[in-house]
Amino acid sequence: METNCFYIPDLPVFLVGFLLVYIFGYVRVFRGWGSKQQQEASSCLISLAHGTPAVLMAIHAILSTEQPRSFASANSTCQNFVLEFSIAYFLVDLLHYLVFFPNDFLFIGHHLGTLYVLITCRYVVKHGAMAILGILVLAEVTSACQNIWSLASARKKDEPTASKLHRFMSPPFYAFYSTVRGVLAPLFLYEIGVFYSSGVADNVIPRLVWISWMIVVVAGILGSMLWILNLWMELFRPRSHLEQKMVS
Repeated sequence: METNCFYIPDLPVFLVGFLLVYIFGYVRVFRGWGSKQQQEASSCLISLAHGTPAVLMAIHAILSTEQPRSFASANSTCQNFVLEFSIAYFLVDLLHYLVFFPNDFLFIGHHLGTLYVLITCRYVVKHGAMAILGILVLAEVTSACQNIWSLASARKKDEPTASKLHRFMSPPFYAFYSTVRGVLAPLFLYEIGVFYSSGVADNVIPRLVWISWMIVVVAGILGSMLWILNLWMELFRPRSHLEQKMVS
């Protein structure tokens, strides 16, 4: 029997909650920051409010599901709860980008793709949450580190403490992110691909749906790896220049 996990509100309740967190961050927490920093920091705040709670709730929702569990299982009530929680977050953050950064096509495309996966899993096929929540865990487990690092990066030119924190966090954060996105996520996605390509889920998750899920996730992983690779290059570039000067 499925464990009764949480009070289950409607999706609009989550939407209002994330909007309130965003507004609170914008008008109170980051009020003294520059306009662009204020907007980006407010986005980080709702990401913090989403990331770690989503990971913990997703793990709980997976473990509390009746046996036998598979990537083709019908979504449980707990799993739908987490899907709606994440849908609300991505909708609010998508609104943030559409209003303040409408030319940031990379993030807008990422959020649209993620919403497509979450919404089709929750409301269309109503199966496969085991797979999608597993991906969500791997995507959001780095969220807290990433957002703290991003906030420190935004203030490093104005606050010495933020600059020190940014320098201190960069190598371990990059290593953690690279391991999760570059090793664990592809391995887990490979397991999902093997399962779905066998055809055992075709009667509940149409082939076109799971293939589109795979395409979105692969694109997200590739984008993440390009992003972290660029950060690694920036990290070592100053050292390389310094070593060249010392040699010369």
